[in-house]
Amino acid sequence: MAQTQLKQIIVLGAGVVGLTTALKLQQEGKYRVTIVAEILPSDHKSIRYTSHWAGAHHVYNPLNSTQLNEYEKETFKIMWEMSAPGSDAHECFLRINQTEHFYHPRELRGTTDPIESFPDFRYLTQEELPPKCIYGAKFRTFTIDTPVYLNYLSTRFLSLGGKMMRGSVMHINQVLEGGTSLLPGGHEKDQLPDAVVVCVGLGARFLGGIEDKNLYPIRGQTVILRAPWVRTGITETYGGQGTGDSVTYIIARRSGDVIVGGTRDADDWYPKPREETMEAILTRALSLCPHLAPPEIRSVRTPTVDDILPLVVGEGCGLRPARKGGIRLELEWKDGKQVRRKGKLPVIYNYGHGGYGFQSSWGCASKVLELVATALSTTAE
Repeated sequence: MAQTQLKQIIVLGAGVVGLTTALKLQQEGKYRVTIVAEILPSDHKSIRYTSHWAGAHHVYNPLNSTQLNEYEKETFKIMWEMSAPGSDAHECFLRINQTEHFYHPRELRGTTDPIESFPDFRYLTQEELPPKCIYGAKFRTFTIDTPVYLNYLSTRFLSLGGKMMRGSVMHINQVLEGGTSLLPGGHEKDQLPDAVVVCVGLGARFLGGIEDKNLYPIRGQTVILRAPWVRTGITETYGGQGTGDSVTYIIARRSGDVIVGGTRDADDWYPKPREETMEAILTRALSLCPHLAPPEIRSVRTPTVDDILPLVVGEGCGLRPARKGGIRLELEWKDGKQVRRKGKLPVIYNYGHGGYGFQSSWGCASKVLELVATALSTTAE
């Protein structure tokens, strides 16, 4: 297809949702996709960019809609293939044995828990459960080295002809009317967008023309340890999303780093790690997984938190972009007259993923692809 025939798509946001969506669209070969974002994956970590701070691993979410589970299912299938030896994305992932301990009933929408679809899944026996634990499970999944994976997505996107531009957008109408011509590096003859896809996470609460007040942060704090001997994952969950210190998890990465956490504090905007929270996380993590301590210490005595403090190489604090009502994934038509253009202009929303952006990213991107195709076929009629 000739370059002049390609439809121009602008994707706002360069987190895991924006990058995956842009890559999915660019792979089609029908679109010229440009990502516009204030912060890019290669930048230094910022509280304004959530994806860098994620753990991250894939463990199915039971708390929202059946549709979300379908997005997660598609994402798992794609990422499982990406994590296979020989894949060009192999180094972004670590396949692991995962153990889950639940101290409360999982709120299911159907009769089957989605985690039962994981490879090598089995429920734990009563003898295997810790005291007061209601039930648990073991299965195979993967973890994601998030900084490496985010840069993989952006590199893959660019290699297919996609474009990334740094820019600040105050109102959606700026992009609809002026496209990339208003941005540093843009040109007055830049093609106007045929569609805009909004993947700005928590930023949709403040972006003019959207200002979605259903968005709110669920603050997560983690500690990063250098413990390459840890090659399994374990999580214990005490309550649902937004219930405070309701989850402890150990996420081992291929690099040898281990992410330990965490917190789920709704409407907590504090942008830096709290010292007392770090101490609480390490105490819970060591109790859950004594193997965090070096083998030479475990071989002679019971380890303490002081034994793992020298392993700390960093702390994390991110604001998960949660939304009342769940993910907003839909098409809206904007009146072109408001931006000095003819007809109706399609805007597709893909934000509000909370703590499930990585594990729903590919499924949601497929839905965006469907919405974009529908919108552009409508405008062509």
